[in-house]
Amino acid sequence: MAGMLALGVVLAIAAVFVVREAGRIARRPPPALFDFDDAYDYVVEELPDDVAATLTPDDVRRILDFEVEYFQRKGVAGNGSTNGPAGPVVFGGAETIAYILERSAATGESYLPEQVHAVVATQLDYLRAIGAIGPPNRLLDDGRESPTP
Repeated sequence: MAGMLALGVVLAIAAVFVVREAGRIARRPPPALFDFDDAYDYVVEELPDDVAATLTPDDVRRILDFEVEYFQRKGVAGNGSTNGPAGPVVFGGAETIAYILERSAATGESYLPEQVHAVVATQLDYLRAIGAIGPPNRLLDDGRESPTP
């Protein structure tokens, strides 16, 4: 009988810890970890066929390298030692595409904006899949951003 009571106490204590940790994780989930090789594999596999037919795997890697470089310049990519950007950062727009096109041209490679956009869009799908970014924000009437419900 004492053994059953001890087992019940141990299980109750374990349940309290499990519930407490589940609540903590639900309130503040751990940050998503970006793995470049996983992202690269995802993009190569998921890139639309019409674009994949025009890019080599090295082209995709180069575009992704420039995108990560862009992330770092905007302050949203790092090794975990920084607090992140001061405000919202928009990816996948004209600024991102222009940066990648400019950087690739500086290294002697040229891509069409449509090629870069497809790689960036597929990369954003990967970031959403791992929970690194959330849904897009919508603009309020006064121009301020509001999280999508």
